Amino acid sequence: MASSAMHVSILSLLLLGTTVSIPRASSRAVPSQSDGGASFNESLWQSIGQAISTEARAMYNLGKGGLTYWSPNINVVRDPRWGRALETPGEDPFVVGRYAVNFVRGMQDVPGHEVASDPMSRPLKTSACCKHYAAYDVDDWYGHTRFKFDARVEERDMVETFQRPFEMCVRHGDVSSVMCSYNRVNGIPACADARLLSGTIRRDWGLHGYIVSDCDAVRVMTDNATWLGYTAVESTAAVLKAGLDLDCGESWIVQNGKPVMDFLTTYGLEAVQKGKTRESDVDNALTNLYMTLMRLGYFDGMPRYESLNEKDICSDDHRSLALDGARQGMVLLKNHGGLLPLDPKKFGAVAVRGPHAEAPEKIMDGDYTGPPCRYVTPRDGISKDVKISHDANLTIYFGGINMHIEREGNDREDLLLPKNQTEQILHIAAASPNPIVLVILSGGGIDISFAQGNPKIGAILWAGYPGGEGGNAIADVIFGRYSPGGRLPLTWFKNKYIHQIPMTSMELRPRPDHGYPGRTYKFYDGPEVLYRFGHGLSYTKFRYETSAGNGTAVTLAAGGHCKRLSYKAGAVDATPSCPAIDVASHSCKETVDFNVSVVNGGDVDGSHTVLVYTVPPPEVAGAPIKQVVAFQRVFVKAGGAATVGFSLKVCEAFGIVEKTAYTVVPSGVSTVLLENGDTSSPSSVSFPVKINFST
Repeated sequence: MASSAMHVSILSLLLLGTTVSIPRASSRAVPSQSDGGASFNESLWQSIGQAISTEARAMYNLGKGGLTYWSPNINVVRDPRWGRALETPGEDPFVVGRYAVNFVRGMQDVPGHEVASDPMSRPLKTSACCKHYAAYDVDDWYGHTRFKFDARVEERDMVETFQRPFEMCVRHGDVSSVMCSYNRVNGIPACADARLLSGTIRRDWGLHGYIVSDCDAVRVMTDNATWLGYTAVESTAAVLKAGLDLDCGESWIVQNGKPVMDFLTTYGLEAVQKGKTRESDVDNALTNLYMTLMRLGYFDGMPRYESLNEKDICSDDHRSLALDGARQGMVLLKNHGGLLPLDPKKFGAVAVRGPHAEAPEKIMDGDYTGPPCRYVTPRDGISKDVKISHDANLTIYFGGINMHIEREGNDREDLLLPKNQTEQILHIAAASPNPIVLVILSGGGIDISFAQGNPKIGAILWAGYPGGEGGNAIADVIFGRYSPGGRLPLTWFKNKYIHQIPMTSMELRPRPDHGYPGRTYKFYDGPEVLYRFGHGLSYTKFRYETSAGNGTAVTLAAGGHCKRLSYKAGAVDATPSCPAIDVASHSCKETVDFNVSVVNGGDVDGSHTVLVYTVPPPEVAGAPIKQVVAFQRVFVKAGGAATVGFSLKVCEAFGIVEKTAYTVVPSGVSTVLLENGDTSSPSSVSFPVKINFST
């Protein structure tokens, strides 16, 4: 496999046409919010990537698929109305980044070649793509479309939230592709911003691969955003100079009687002939594309995968993985009086109601998924355990939303269930002799305050969009074969929240001058939260015991790299001589190590996710309320305990982004915090970490 640079000419671009237009695909064994953020399980994410890449290779061998997959979507869910929340792992940039790293590694890594002295020669099982870069999370909200939207973003928010998952994906996942988004960022189209593409992705983070536009994003610059009045040729030249390598074009667009596959193929030659761009820009783009294809074995094959065929698609192992992924991601939101799990012997029959009981494929799958081996609807799953009858004394209601309400190109107008569902649920609950079970299928959060506070609605289970095996997974949880261990990867707000801040406001921190509250669990501390980030109940009770005791102290060598720090008014009597250190210029070898004993105090085996947060010193202004810095999912038998070890790198775990956009470690006392997610029986431990600097 060649590792040297390859010179190709613009003639190749014209002759190859769509051959270099790597096809768009986004395939998952089960949907993102079920196998993604809610499971908080890194090994699961990697296993799913491995299963998908195995099936992709088999499909490729059969002539029915490609080797490049424009997945995963790793945009942070900044606003609960975003229509594509169903595609992403949630609202925390660190968790989203870890999802990206593991999923990409599962998709790309060839065993024995996880690292290489020359990364551009490292073989790829399949090629993944982290998308959509950057600051993209407005699709179509009251006329504000992604094609024209200009995301006005402070540099601190870019570094801290919008770019962090992408940086982790490139640096630690070694992803082979990044997709730029439709929107503008501070006035410049993301796909034409040399600072974002060539400067950050390729130079600063060291991308070993290609940069692709979201489909028709280059055309959007000309036809929708009308950026600087650019013609098609000028837009083509601008993106090539900025560092774009490939334009995803849609063949249904017709100009002058001919389909326009993509702008680069159509207008690239003219851009060079008119002196708008250099031939070397085209050569660089083609080099990045062909090197990726070579690493995939596109030209000379990859023998270790050439035997994969039909038997490797929908295998028993992969169907079991889809089932387990769906179960792991389910979140028990409410369980009043221990209504769940249901005993089939006690309830020989149940009534199954609601619009999602016979959920069609787009309810089970969400969006951008390959077709599963089969569909098991919720009704199908329940019927394997009990008789279904509308004369039964207990009702399971399957409700939620669907692709008509949340999807790409369509943001939500509110956070409510459809009115007819709310009325029907309340009517059924009032008439039922026993409290009912409510199962919600959705990607984003829903304000179901009416159900949370109603004693006749005894249990609420969030199933996400659980995939082809979803009906079996739901039944396993409801009838107690599996104790739920998922935790919410995003805050579920009450509907009043959306009236306090427009989607077009990109700030994460509160803006008192505008009356805007903060966004996500990191910055919002108001009353409009129904279920907080990390919420999740179980059929057993977990508690923590930690070895940290009274805390610890860490001394870092400042080495002349001190930075200023913003303090709350009156919070400190005198500013320290070294308020903070610049992480970028520090060796960052210091760690804080501790063990946590997770004790299962109940009589049911179960899995539990330990979420580790750090809380910055209270005197620091503008810092997050808390931030996730580590997590591990662990299985604990009833009455038993499991020890989980953590080693927090001080620069990463205790670093914050100052308003100057520098990432710094502040002096003072930070706190390590662990919360178990069960608001009905909360358990948490914390300990202080005092950070000093030696000058």
